[in-house]
Amino acid sequence: MMKVTLTGEVDTLNALSSGSTPVARPRARGHAPSRMADYLELTKPRIAVMALFTVAAGYLLGAGPDAEVRVLFLTLLGAGLVAAGGSALNQLFERKIDARMRRTMKRPLPAGRVTPEEVAMFGATLAGAGLALLAATVPAPATIAAGLTFIAYAFVYTPLKTLTVWNTVVGAVPGALPPVIGWYAARGWAGWEGWEGAAVVFGLLFLWQIPHFLAIAWMYREDYAAGGLKMLPGCDPSGWRTAVVMVVTAAALIPLGFSAAPAGLGGWVFAAGSTVFGVYFLRRTVEFARDRTDRKARRVLHASLFYLPSVFAVLMFDALLLK
Repeated sequence: MMKVTLTGEVDTLNALSSGSTPVARPRARGHAPSRMADYLELTKPRIAVMALFTVAAGYLLGAGPDAEVRVLFLTLLGAGLVAAGGSALNQLFERKIDARMRRTMKRPLPAGRVTPEEVAMFGATLAGAGLALLAATVPAPATIAAGLTFIAYAFVYTPLKTLTVWNTVVGAVPGALPPVIGWYAARGWAGWEGWEGAAVVFGLLFLWQIPHFLAIAWMYREDYAAGGLKMLPGCDPSGWRTAVVMVVTAAALIPLGFSAAPAGLGGWVFAAGSTVFGVYFLRRTVEFARDRTDRKARRVLHASLFYLPSVFAVLMFDALLLK
């Protein structure tokens, strides 16, 4: 087993040094726990957990006092399966890119621990099961939103990553749809009348993603370039354009916090809380603009990871408990 593993890694390194794309060769089958770990890694569980947090937030905000545990559970299960399937197919389509990048070359596909055929079946099965579950248990608009998220992420955003530096903006659309799934799972077709609330949670998540992912892209710009990914930091050696986009989108989050009350979500508590967290997030992006280093980019990343759950927590507290 050890011999097979070492051989696979040497093949990958040899291919990298020769400038060619390594071809994943199936390795000897591991024990069941290791196989399960590989399949779990294909679903990108950390990203899925964050997405499901926003699905839950969208549902609770949309349902208010009428929230049902059963509907929330089924919505999370269905959306989770769709997200997992999309992540698996994303890794299937990017397996050659991942093989050229240090941070991803040890993923199950480029490392040869699973085959493309297995991943294709796995991803399609998960996504199909998730959409079928949603279609059978929650209102149709939620299923439609989940389907659009899956298609936009796997079949639009993923190929655009090698074509345009603005793929981050395009990818922020499916990335911002999870709370909309929850919102319409709670309200159904009637949710169209209260679209302003869904627009607020969509806008928060959409804007948040831009500085979040640009910070990551800056820290790994050389790795992304080696993989052939078109990211803004990769064609912006000084980092100035990257910094401007980060500052502008972070700044836009602050006035968005004041739109919750007119949209029927929260009031002054959320406006105040989101402003405090927004100023903190904005400050980190301004620091990066002044000193465009990996260290400052990592601070932006940490600030983004603090901002999102904090803002959604304040929004739910204000909208659900103080009404």
